[in-house]
Amino acid sequence: MLKMVQKFFLFCNEKNRKKFYWSIFLGVLDAMFAAMRIPAAYITIDAITRDQVTKETMMMALGIMLLATLGRTVINRFSQMIQTEAGYDTTAQKRIEIGEHLRYLPMGYFNSNSLGHITSVATNTMEQMGDIAVRAIMMILQGIIMTSVIEVGLLCFNWRIGCIGLVGIVIFFFLNQWTVRSVAGVAREKIEADRELVGVILEYIQGISEIRNYNMVSLQNSRINQSIHRKEKADIKAEVAAIPAVGIQNFSVKITEVVIVGCALHQYFTGNLSLSYAITMMLCSFMLFESLEVAGTFNALLKVIGQGVDLANEILETEQMDIDGEEITPKNHDIHLDHVSFAYENRKIIDDITLDIKENTTTAIVGPSGGGKTTLTSLISRFWDVDEGCVTLGGRDVREYSFDSLMSQFSFVFQNVYLFEDTIMNNIRFGKPEATLEEVMEAAKKASCHDFIMSLPNKYDTMIGEGGATLSGGEKQRIAIARAIMKDAPIIILDEATASVDPENEKEITQAIENLTKEKTLIMIAHRLKTVRHADQIVVVDQGKIVQKGNHESLMKEDGIYKNFVQGRNQAVTWKI
Repeated sequence: MLKMVQKFFLFCNEKNRKKFYWSIFLGVLDAMFAAMRIPAAYITIDAITRDQVTKETMMMALGIMLLATLGRTVINRFSQMIQTEAGYDTTAQKRIEIGEHLRYLPMGYFNSNSLGHITSVATNTMEQMGDIAVRAIMMILQGIIMTSVIEVGLLCFNWRIGCIGLVGIVIFFFLNQWTVRSVAGVAREKIEADRELVGVILEYIQGISEIRNYNMVSLQNSRINQSIHRKEKADIKAEVAAIPAVGIQNFSVKITEVVIVGCALHQYFTGNLSLSYAITMMLCSFMLFESLEVAGTFNALLKVIGQGVDLANEILETEQMDIDGEEITPKNHDIHLDHVSFAYENRKIIDDITLDIKENTTTAIVGPSGGGKTTLTSLISRFWDVDEGCVTLGGRDVREYSFDSLMSQFSFVFQNVYLFEDTIMNNIRFGKPEATLEEVMEAAKKASCHDFIMSLPNKYDTMIGEGGATLSGGEKQRIAIARAIMKDAPIIILDEATASVDPENEKEITQAIENLTKEKTLIMIAHRLKTVRHADQIVVVDQGKIVQKGNHESLMKEDGIYKNFVQGRNQAVTWKI
């Protein structure tokens, strides 16, 4: 139990840990005020049994009870406020910490860990930490403190009854460990069910258009229903697993209370205890386990809480890329790849590539699907670290740059654009958060999206759905280009933005790209002939190797993938229906 509490406290930052320690101290004071009920009860019982009830004794007993009640009320108010603040602040800080940590993880982490898992940890698990975990742990600690204070009082009043209470407490904790072990077996299953449900729902929402297109609604609904039922079964299983142990644990408490009552009566009838003391001891027997029973019930949650802490720490302990380099401003923007190799899950994707990309030139990367084109650009921008060789920018290894200073040199425009659920202005300003409205509008005009933005009801303040769901593909592309223009980075990596847009939008997007790439170093993953033809350098990548390199004219003079690519595209253009 205490190990799990310690694990949770270590999970919190120092500021919130101090708040919890203050809450524990207040819990001790609360227990002392609660224990004041015992002398108040004794004064009243003693006066009644001796038939000496006076106004003074009743006022004294009432005064002690009033002081105890007021003290507990004030202490509980501050204690709960501190606990609440510390719990929710811990949740908030850990979510921010997880988000910051994810920024610098290698991309392979996101390939091997589902979005559902990451989302579940950042939402469900953190919600449990901020609400259920804090309440459970503080109730457990307060129960232990309250019981300890009353037990010390019992030992001082009557050592025999105190020893019975002590034995009952030891038995309670022994049985409580059984409860924890009973839940331990299903705690992981419960968390896995949470994770699976979140993942299935996210997948359903993100793929809703494909699900409808292929009439797979009933199948996907079946998957969601199965996940919901699994979650339901896991939750019920966790509850059922704890019931027998909790039941026996609570039964042991009741037996201990009965034994204390019997002992108090025995000592009274044998003349070793006065009637007032005997009755007071009987009342203490019920007070002794009052808070401990509640603590025992919450203790069953400790294993689930521990699993949640482990899941969050699993993300936070995943080794980041080395981001603590220098703040470097490159002397130029020449890029050089020197015998670069890279493998993922024991499969070599890039194999001994050497390549020069000069500043303010256009390099087109073409080749068969799965040949390594995207991975190559990811190594250049250090989304991955190379296994062998090195990538340099301005003559310095990209690993020598701090991650943020390196990212400031690149802008990216991909086929699959992601826009945030925010205003159009803020989505464009994402490339430069401090930009004014005039600067945003200027970037939008260069990206050929100003006109359609002005036609919207709230213009630049129009809210767009998550992922840009309320905009067309061409509109999203142009806003993404405006965002890249706003950033104004010297190197542009472009995954052919016109490959999947309609002809009506293609002209405007092509013009937007030209405005984006003026006087820039451009690296494009190309799918269309007309975007490749005028590149300064064309690199053909196949099976992780550069198999051809040159400009359009030189590559057309030799047989190979590029010539076949061009001829295939030309042939497709001549097809008629």
